[in-house]
Amino acid sequence: MADQSPTGSINRSTVVLSKELDGEDWRRAKAALAVALDPQGNGASVAWDNPRSGAKGSFVATAAPFSKNDKICRSFKAHVVPDPHADRHIEGSACRGPDGDWTVADAREEKQAKA
Repeated sequence: MADQSPTGSINRSTVVLSKELDGEDWRRAKAALAVALDPQGNGASVAWDNPRSGAKGSFVATAAPFSKNDKICRSFKAHVVPDPHADRHIEGSACRGPDGDWTVADAREEKQAKA
């Protein structure tokens, strides 16, 4: 019987925001997410990019921090451009664990109005 426990080698949040993001894209995005959601922050949009892959995006907090399951959480909007042919607008929330890392708790792609 194979061990089915998670190993940490796959970051679930990468798939939540965009399946097209690679590990380095997500590392850069996660750093921007942490700054954007900092409860002491100013609520400004925080951009990220990966010149190697061409992926880029930004995060902005959309509400005050709230407590959920003994964690500090915050809602956000994200703009993710995993490649020149993809443009994603996402809204969701993330929570900060005891280790200080933010984990995306939920995310869904916003429907964009057609012009």
